[in-house]
Amino acid sequence: MKEHVEKLYALSRKPSRRIIGLMSGTSLDGLDVALCHVVGSGPETRLKVEHFKTVPYEDGFRNAVREIFAKRQIDFQQLCLLNPFIGLQHAQMILECLSEWGIPTSEVDLIASHGQTVFHAPQKQHGIAGFPNATLQIGDGDHIAVKTGIITLSDFRQKHIAAGGEGAPLAVYGDYFLFSQKGESRILLNMGGIANFTFLPGNLDTSAVFTTDTGPGNTLIDAFTRLHFGKPYDENGSIASSGAIDEALLKALKDSPFFEQPFPKTTGPEVFSVDYVKNAMQVSGRGGIAPNHLIATLTQFSAEAISEAIRDAMPAGEAFEMYASGGGAHNPVLMSAIGELLGRHIRLIDELGVSGDAKEAVLFAVLANEAVAGEALYFGERKGVPGVSMGKISFPG
Repeated sequence: MKEHVEKLYALSRKPSRRIIGLMSGTSLDGLDVALCHVVGSGPETRLKVEHFKTVPYEDGFRNAVREIFAKRQIDFQQLCLLNPFIGLQHAQMILECLSEWGIPTSEVDLIASHGQTVFHAPQKQHGIAGFPNATLQIGDGDHIAVKTGIITLSDFRQKHIAAGGEGAPLAVYGDYFLFSQKGESRILLNMGGIANFTFLPGNLDTSAVFTTDTGPGNTLIDAFTRLHFGKPYDENGSIASSGAIDEALLKALKDSPFFEQPFPKTTGPEVFSVDYVKNAMQVSGRGGIAPNHLIATLTQFSAEAISEAIRDAMPAGEAFEMYASGGGAHNPVLMSAIGELLGRHIRLIDELGVSGDAKEAVLFAVLANEAVAGEALYFGERKGVPGVSMGKISFPG
């Protein structure tokens, strides 16, 4: 054990580190693997993505996770088995990527594993007196460390909760270090299953940095595209573009207590689920809506939730540039709707030097770098953005 601690200490004092960031989102399309060269820490962080790949999941893997994903009643044995299983699967994917890239494990300093979120339950959502914010990610870090032989940091979200946050969004920490630009205020919009954004002030004042979830990104679009069209997502927004927005259904979809909660806030597919949409269809009398009209309406729902959150959260008259990432950035119907609602051009995060597809995996590499070599950053007295380092450390032996 002593040699591992000494190695970790030596890593903390190196001028740079090679870190693999991992991200597996709610879409369950695959594991994002980003090999990053990280120089420095904190606001002095500089990062280059050396290699990136999304390793697709097999249907059996997806189906096994979906048996417990975002459900209040599950087979507990399935949850117990999946925790090490996912860790081992992710470790194998890492080893295969490194082999493909021609990089030995001895040349990688750290792995930063987000794990697989299976349930998200902030107190505002569960409403049970006496119980705190909670979230659960599985894919055990010890299994990854032992199988790969690389020190692994995982379970990042628990420290965020322990320090007063809701366990999300975590992007703000890496966003500030990598993408802040003196003289240009920026909004970084990430549209995964759930959408969130980070505001980075052009004066670099950390107390003015802001982040929140906005509601559904792709989760409902993907779910009903799978259900009605047998496809994992609405590629290029082609289904939505063939349909018409149903205003009555859209109004019912927007009738959720989540949208009345104060910022910052978080949510997940536990709230914005297939049942949520079916209930809105019943309330609005649109149970027989054509599938393409439904996808068009769900796309507009995401766009309006995103744009209204940005308008409500931002100070009046605040000038900013806007950059998008995540799967939703590839949906031109969604992107166009947001742009029209906000009256502005939305650029891609790729223009800032990091692929939008790799961004979340990269940000966890940054969090691991901060845990090992950085210091806590103060984000002011506002709830939801505690100035803490995150990640639990697993040694290979």
